[in-house]
Amino acid sequence: MFVMANLLETTAIIISKVLTIYWWVLLIAVLLSWVNPDPYNPIVRFLRMTTEPVFDWVRRTMPFTMVGMLDLSPLVVFFLIWFCQLFVVRTLLDLSLRLR
Repeated sequence: MFVMANLLETTAIIISKVLTIYWWVLLIAVLLSWVNPDPYNPIVRFLRMTTEPVFDWVRRTMPFTMVGMLDLSPLVVFFLIWFCQLFVVRTLLDLSLRLR
């Protein structure tokens, strides 16, 4: 059971770190969207390549996120990340503690 507890704890930590990194990528992409960056810049292309598929999925599944010219899909993605960190990561950590 000790090995399973370590596996769950490690998985929770990795998920948490990946979600935190993606949160920062989203924040930088949102901040860059307020200015007009060079679309051929490799950093801008990477940010768009990693965020636009998620934003597109949110826009397609929740059309109410587009309010006129205001796009609320980044806000929904931020809430989804927050939910995953609060629910999924904490659940995995609680399970790992119970298995010890």
